[in-house]
Amino acid sequence: MNAADDKTIVREYFNSTGFDRWQRIYGDGQVNKVQLDIRTGHQRTVDTVLEWLVADGNLPGLSVCDAGCGVGSLSIPLAEAGAIVYASDISEKMVGEAYERANAVPGRANNITFTAQDLEALSGKYHTVICLDVLIHYPQDQAAAMISHLSSITDSRLIISFAPKTLALTVLKKIGEFFPGPSKATRAYQHREADIIKILQSNGFTIQRQGMTSTSFYYSRILEAVR
Repeated sequence: MNAADDKTIVREYFNSTGFDRWQRIYGDGQVNKVQLDIRTGHQRTVDTVLEWLVADGNLPGLSVCDAGCGVGSLSIPLAEAGAIVYASDISEKMVGEAYERANAVPGRANNITFTAQDLEALSGKYHTVICLDVLIHYPQDQAAAMISHLSSITDSRLIISFAPKTLALTVLKKIGEFFPGPSKATRAYQHREADIIKILQSNGFTIQRQGMTSTSFYYSRILEAVR
């Protein structure tokens, strides 16, 4: 399957059945135990990144691109903290949901620009680019190009998360326990940490902070790269 096919499948999935499933997971309504586990894991990843950025003490006025913003779990609190946020996602439905959530509180969305587009179509320059839980949709041979493009719009910092490729997680994935749900319309790719670090280094970055979120069904390695 080529890159265009993968991208089309991801877009169509998150504009249909995938949107309904992940909107529930990223929301606060009732979900099953597996979905709740993933919700908890994803929120921990978001909270880790927020803690890093808040600790730096320079969020007000900072330009941030949230590449693959989903329903705004990260974009909204960043804007509330004073960052100037450009939030994008491949799914029009996800962006629409993020926009509605941001505008549910008057003034909350003042610092956010929402758009539906591919990561590869992102342009401009931002102090910080953040891309959480998106690499899972990119096979290894396409990860380098994707990260390089994000690097090209990053002035100072790139924060990225990915499903780490380990023997244990590979086994879980193969037997259908790593990603919950009765059927999968998209492929789920794991990545070796050493490979991701090598790609970041080739784009002029060094690793500053690292994190790992691990629950029963959610595994995400977080890297903050700076230059």
